[in-house]
Amino acid sequence: MAEQNIDINTKLENLKEYLRSLGSVAVAYSSGVDSTFLLKVAHDVLGEKAIAITASSRSFPERETNEAAKFCKANGIKQIAIESEELNIPEFRHNAVDRCYHCKKELFTKIITLAKQNGIEHVCEGSNMDDNGDYRPGLKAVAELGVKSPLRKCELYKEEIRTLSKQMGLPTWNKQCFACLASRFVYGEEITEQKLKMVEKAEQSLLDLGFKQLRVRIHGENLARIEVLPTELEKLLSLRETVVKELRQAGFAYITMDLQGYRTGAMNEVIKTDIK
Repeated sequence: MAEQNIDINTKLENLKEYLRSLGSVAVAYSSGVDSTFLLKVAHDVLGEKAIAITASSRSFPERETNEAAKFCKANGIKQIAIESEELNIPEFRHNAVDRCYHCKKELFTKIITLAKQNGIEHVCEGSNMDDNGDYRPGLKAVAELGVKSPLRKCELYKEEIRTLSKQMGLPTWNKQCFACLASRFVYGEEITEQKLKMVEKAEQSLLDLGFKQLRVRIHGENLARIEVLPTELEKLLSLRETVVKELRQAGFAYITMDLQGYRTGAMNEVIKTDIK
């Protein structure tokens, strides 16, 4: 693994130089911490030769779509919106263990085609060095399609990206980590539009209550397992009645609290190590 003691400003300069060498880039932009940072640096370096391509889908919350459009407009960045049709992919809909591979392959194939139509030579995505540690089948599709990963190329870690984002005045520097809503489902349980809407509505209600980092995992048809930061477990209990009301309105019949608290890749904990 790369050393983290390399000066982050040196890494930033390396990133700028790498993006400059690409000539023109289309950034797969989700409005998250990483892709916002990558897009801003790319636009600073390449100007109009750096564009954003944002996919809207059932597994992408409306708030994220709106934030992406707002950021691009505010910074004068050309943004192209496309529809992702992951629910039409059997492996995605049936939530196979390699679901993310099939979804990313479909999505980035579309983005690559669109980039070429707009005279853009390379497609970039925002994974960072910390993404090397978990089960990430989507990165296999990224590699197969020749999509660039500048943040990993320049050995940038999440906290470094947050620090640089703060220095640059980006609104996402302290934004909560986000992942596709499909990551809330148990592998093997079917992903449906209705269940995705339930999860999105439930998570939005908790965000509106002031929780910083959270997940609402769905088990079966109507059981919610709430993950919040360990420091916010008492807050969750104190708001028990409100939370139950909100999640029942979202469609859940059973509402539970995960005592381990929020952690990334919780649904990967049951995957056998030999497939990672």
